[in-house]
Amino acid sequence: MVDRTLKFVFQHDRFKTLGASRTDAMVSANDSAFELFMNEELPENFEADLQRNLPLDIRLESIERVDEHFNIIQSVTSKTYRYYFCFGEKPNPISASVLAWYPEEWDLNLLWQGLERLEGTHNFKSFCTQPKETTEYIRTIDQAVFAENNELTASFFPEKSYFLEFKSKGFVRNQVRLMVGALYMLATNRLTLEKLEYALEYHYDFNNQLIIAHASGLHLHSIDF
Repeated sequence: MVDRTLKFVFQHDRFKTLGASRTDAMVSANDSAFELFMNEELPENFEADLQRNLPLDIRLESIERVDEHFNIIQSVTSKTYRYYFCFGEKPNPISASVLAWYPEEWDLNLLWQGLERLEGTHNFKSFCTQPKETTEYIRTIDQAVFAENNELTASFFPEKSYFLEFKSKGFVRNQVRLMVGALYMLATNRLTLEKLEYALEYHYDFNNQLIIAHASGLHLHSIDF
């Protein structure tokens, strides 16, 4: 949609964009960025025109000029994802686009223990969909947090909701959703801490038994350069 809007604003397609991150369908982005390449100056009132014509679910926050050494993918220092969810009583369906729901009660003590295991440098091949031989699976989770959600709120939200937060320089394909799926299985006694630890050290083949968490709960919370 960004490219289509830019084409409309410029009235030509002599430009190229490169995004800082890719997300699945139904995943939200509180913060994201793209790099715009073109061989001419931006037209007058460009920022206002772009803002006016972007779809309602995209808002332009700022524009910054960078030099030829900047690369929006390689220059990322960290990405922070949050996974918003609730469990127990089924919430108002209107919240479904931004909040995942799980019917079972979660053992929060087991959840915390699982989070502690995920922090640090591990082999995340077990937590990657469609793995490739060229993919770098050794990744570092700088921070793994569980907290009650008091930031993303609405009148139709349940009384209690939560988020899991993961901060890293980079993630493999579907890593966050698979980590959340593993924590869900752990907190509902369908996965052991021992099996989670083994997967992080040696790559354990879950034989497609690992649950990939609902996409709607995942939010790209922030990107730092």
